[in-house]
Amino acid sequence: MRFTEYENISAPWRPYYGDIPATLDYPEGSIYDAVRAVADRSPESVAISYMNKDWSYASLMDGIDAAARALIKMGVRVGERVLICLPNTPQAVFCLYALSRTGAVGSFIHPLSAEGEIEYSLNEIGARRAIALDQSIPKFEAVWKNTPLERVIRVTPVDELNPIMRAAYPLTAGRGIPKPTDSRVTGWREFIKAGGNVPLPNPIGGANDDAVVLFSGGTTGTTKGVRLTNLNLNALAAQTVAMCGRDVHGKSMLAAMPMFHGFGLGVCVHTILFVGARSILVPRVILKEYAALIRRKRPNYIAGVPTLYEAMSRNPFLDGADLSCLEGVFSGGDSLPPELKKRLDRYLADHGASVRVREGYGLTECVTASCLTPITEEREGSIGIPFPDTYYKICDPKTCEELAAGEEGEICLTGPSVMPGYLGRDDETAAALRRHSDGHTWLHTGDLGSIDKDGFLYFKQRIKRVIITSGYNVYPSQIESALEKHPAVRLSCVIGVPDPYRMRRIKAFVTLNEGYSPSEKLGGEILDSCRKYVARYAMPREIEFRDELPTTLVGKVAYTVLEKEEADKNGEV
Repeated sequence: MRFTEYENISAPWRPYYGDIPATLDYPEGSIYDAVRAVADRSPESVAISYMNKDWSYASLMDGIDAAARALIKMGVRVGERVLICLPNTPQAVFCLYALSRTGAVGSFIHPLSAEGEIEYSLNEIGARRAIALDQSIPKFEAVWKNTPLERVIRVTPVDELNPIMRAAYPLTAGRGIPKPTDSRVTGWREFIKAGGNVPLPNPIGGANDDAVVLFSGGTTGTTKGVRLTNLNLNALAAQTVAMCGRDVHGKSMLAAMPMFHGFGLGVCVHTILFVGARSILVPRVILKEYAALIRRKRPNYIAGVPTLYEAMSRNPFLDGADLSCLEGVFSGGDSLPPELKKRLDRYLADHGASVRVREGYGLTECVTASCLTPITEEREGSIGIPFPDTYYKICDPKTCEELAAGEEGEICLTGPSVMPGYLGRDDETAAALRRHSDGHTWLHTGDLGSIDKDGFLYFKQRIKRVIITSGYNVYPSQIESALEKHPAVRLSCVIGVPDPYRMRRIKAFVTLNEGYSPSEKLGGEILDSCRKYVARYAMPREIEFRDELPTTLVGKVAYTVLEKEEADKNGEV
């Protein structure tokens, strides 16, 4: 199918595409149908790898169909939402596509979610069934009575591996994990066995039917369930492949980004399976093990957040490694400071890689990335150009009036990967998806940025994160970039704290590179360096050195945690 809604659009911000096609064809069916088509063409190709085991596309489909039978036997029906609380494991992949196969919808959350988060998620999506990691089962049992939950499938990390590993698990990694106390908890292998030879209906689900629900907004506002359709995910996959600029079929990607995040589910898993490549599943990122996987598996593609790459570049685990296998290195989920990008590009070159880091931008409301630095050109500070069939414009946040090239305003976008809305939150949907005077519906991102005359996008800041001090707008990301130009600074985070005169004053939190120690003198030197790039009114008034900065579940620097610490310290409500 062609996404024809915008084929006659006329706008000065039509993106610069170079050799990238402006429009693509997209499958009309479900995400299951898309992967099934690949399996029919290349049944013996490797689809997923986990630990030391590979699944071909044929065996992947067997696993999916077995899970689909078990889900039907358990009573899952068309349109039902099932909570999946798993790391990147084969079971998570099987269930994603098995639910699609039966016309149900998977909703992913972090496997280490707290009790309150699990309770909220179950109630928000109305889940009667969940599939969860063994160590999280006590949390489900603790909140059971407050939710519609009827059944939980208990998964261990070794359920799909050989009998020796399964037998050893309770004595090793599984030691200390309590056994379920509720009879409504069923083990994975028992669950699959119960499915037996249950007849499978014809695959259910069209392009506009919901495929998954992901949660968004946890660090900036009320957590909301984002409805994502089959078209959203299939379009994202086709677009990502087109933006790669290379033949991805048969290649491999290290799937370290978690599946509860759009980046992990949409790119590291679905895009890879959509195109007939191999997804190397990483259940949790431990830096030493991550580096060992890169050495051993030699993936062609890796994706991560800036904090992962920064940690990788300053640790010895890849010393002497040959990274010439890499054909794509993608950064997303958070801003990549220019100084860090330069360091990473040097690091890749020093390790034999011929590619540079390509930064993207997006949000869960359009699955994940919707623009990316093109392979043929990068512009300092830019986060790239829009994907095919995706359009960006910059609007006045107050009026929705479109601004000219180079002017700063709210980033808005439209295209086939944009969600149909939030689950059960019409008011939030109306605020995010707005119909403009051009007759099209635009996703308002809540981010500030600009577009140059060639269609390259520049991200500035979350609108809500702008600090107003003495009447001036201050952008933390700009100050963080300036701080990180000093050789001592590894990472920084800037927030506003109460001030009786300025209302808010600027405070910087800094972690240091090896060889540097916190001192008043060093703090002064860092501020002196910062003054070269930052106006006086926007300068930090104090620096606090930290061993580490707090991060969100996907590795973004959690500035809201620092804001809360300061608010508590100052007695703010």
